[in-house]
Amino acid sequence: MRDRPPGVSDRDLSDVLAGGWQIDVAAARYAPVGGGSYHWLVRDRAGRQWFATVDDLDEKRWLGDTREAVALGLATAMELAVALRQEAGLPFVLAPVRARNGAVIVRLGLAYTVTVFPYLHGVSGRFGEELAPSERSLVVDMLAALHCSALCGAPAPWHLADLAWRSDLETALGLLGQPWAGGPFAEPARALLAAHAGRIGHLLARFDRLAEQVSALDPVVTHGEPHPANLLRAGTEMMLIDWDTVGLAPPERDLWWVVADGGGAEARRYTRATGRPVDQAALTFYRLRWALDDLSIFVHQLRSAHTRTADTEHALRALEITLAGAPA
Repeated sequence: MRDRPPGVSDRDLSDVLAGGWQIDVAAARYAPVGGGSYHWLVRDRAGRQWFATVDDLDEKRWLGDTREAVALGLATAMELAVALRQEAGLPFVLAPVRARNGAVIVRLGLAYTVTVFPYLHGVSGRFGEELAPSERSLVVDMLAALHCSALCGAPAPWHLADLAWRSDLETALGLLGQPWAGGPFAEPARALLAAHAGRIGHLLARFDRLAEQVSALDPVVTHGEPHPANLLRAGTEMMLIDWDTVGLAPPERDLWWVVADGGGAEARRYTRATGRPVDQAALTFYRLRWALDDLSIFVHQLRSAHTRTADTEHALRALEITLAGAPA
C-alpha cells in the first residue's frame, strides 16, 4: 500500500509492539510495498529486525462481513500458517511470531490488527513478472507439498469463490448512464467500465457457469495468491509469504499462477508429485475469478468517496489494465 493507514502513527504501532510482543522499538520505517496490508520495517534496541503488518478490518471482505468476523478470520489464517510450518513441516511458509500471550494478531484500535513476522534478508518478486522455468518448477513443488499437507487439529477456513464486491460491480453496471460523484477518478472509472460493459456481463455469466463445475472438486489447503510478489528469495531459499488468503479450495486456485492453459510441463510435474490431474476448467475459472474480483474491488474503491492519493491513482491504472487483460 502506497498510503499509510489513516489514523495510525508510528507511535501507535510501537505501543502495540511493546505491549503485545515486548519489542522495544528503536526505529520504525513505513514500507510502501504490496497490496491489501500496510507494512513497517522495525528495529528494536537490541538490534533485531522485524516486519510488522497492519491490516484494515474494513478491507478484507473474503474473511468476513464485520470487523470482528474479519479479525477472527485473520487469526485463523495466521494460526494455520503457523501449523503448516511447525506441524506439517513446510519450511517455505513464512509464519507470524506469536505475541507474549500466544496470539498471532493483536488489535490496534477498533479498525486494525497487527501481525509480526521475522525479518528476512531477501528480495521479493514483482507482480506480473515472468518466472524462470527453474523457479516455476520450484513453485509447483511447493504447492504440491502444501496441497498434500496433513494438519492435526488446525482449522482450515473454506475459501468462498464469490467476488469481493460483486453487488457493487453489478450496481455500477446499472448506473453507467449517470455521473458518478465519488471523487476525482469516479468519472474516468465510469468511462472505462462503460467501454467494456457488454464483455463484463458475459464474463460474469461465464463465471457463474464455471463455478458450478468447480464446486464439485475435492478441496486441499491452498495459499490463494502464489504470484511472484508473494515469493521471497532469501539466499538459496524461496519463501511463500502473505498467508491471509489461505483456505480450503480446489488446487487450481493456486495452480493457475504457474500452470499454462492446456497443461504443459508444470501440470505434468504437479500430477507426478500429487497423483492428481490438473482440471483445465478450474484453471480457467480461477483465472477469470481473479480478473473479476480485482475489477469489483477497483470499481468499489473508485465509486466510493475518495480523494487523489497514490492508492487511488494506482486503482484507476489497475482498473484500466485489468479491463484490457481480462479473459475474452
